[in-house]
Amino acid sequence: MTATRRADLAGRGLLVVFMVLTLVPFASLLLTALQPQGSIPTGLSWPADPQWHNFVDAYRVADLTPLLVSSMLIVAGVVPAALVLASLAGYGLASLKVPGASWIFLLFVLGLTIPFESLITPLYYQIEALGLLNTRAALVLPLIALYMPFAVFWMRAHFLTVPVELSEAAYVDGAGAWRTFRHIHLPLAVPALSSLAILLFLWTWNQFILAIVLVSDPSKRTMAGALGAFQGQYGTDIVLLSAGSLLILAPTVAVFVLFQRQFSRALLQGAVKG
Repeated sequence: MTATRRADLAGRGLLVVFMVLTLVPFASLLLTALQPQGSIPTGLSWPADPQWHNFVDAYRVADLTPLLVSSMLIVAGVVPAALVLASLAGYGLASLKVPGASWIFLLFVLGLTIPFESLITPLYYQIEALGLLNTRAALVLPLIALYMPFAVFWMRAHFLTVPVELSEAAYVDGAGAWRTFRHIHLPLAVPALSSLAILLFLWTWNQFILAIVLVSDPSKRTMAGALGAFQGQYGTDIVLLSAGSLLILAPTVAVFVLFQRQFSRALLQGAVKG
């Protein structure tokens, strides 16, 4: 067996291992969700009498319909705004001669190192001072700001891969910075923007901590905030919690499966190069 063949088999073996490690938690959730309500499942075994109605009961207990609408509204407020701001900032830092661009970019990189949990307390008082507590804006505005360091880093990395000659040719033809960005750089950035949109959607949809801290009205939270509905006075119904978790995860899994080609294409076309 050649060295290339051995390396190929080793790579495939690692992929299989990682796939199994990824699927085991989902299998555990599914097997737990099919157990009788109120029970405490142990181990990984298919139940003798699968309780498929647990998913319907979990949907009803958590009242997921208004949360589904609320999550869509929050995603619609966060993702487009973050994409616009990140693409403009990334283009400016990568392609324009912005004074102090390296220092500005360093601030964004430092933003990636700040633990998210450390910002919750000051963020709560700031949102309270603005009078936005218990509103969806209390989630939309902080999430846009919290996503900016990564989003700008992502888009700047993409724009750095665009050949400088394209911009120079546009300037020779009389195009300004805005027209160059809109007609040349932005169309080339579609793979990077689509993959970034997928990531922002996943992060926003699964946002739990901010939804619990900043919004007291359950109908204005994200779907992940519905997990608290399964916490009773004397304990937690693990079976319904597992069923509800799968219902909440379903849209994100569906989005990733549907758009995985765009995500992979962005990685291969240089969205994170440089």
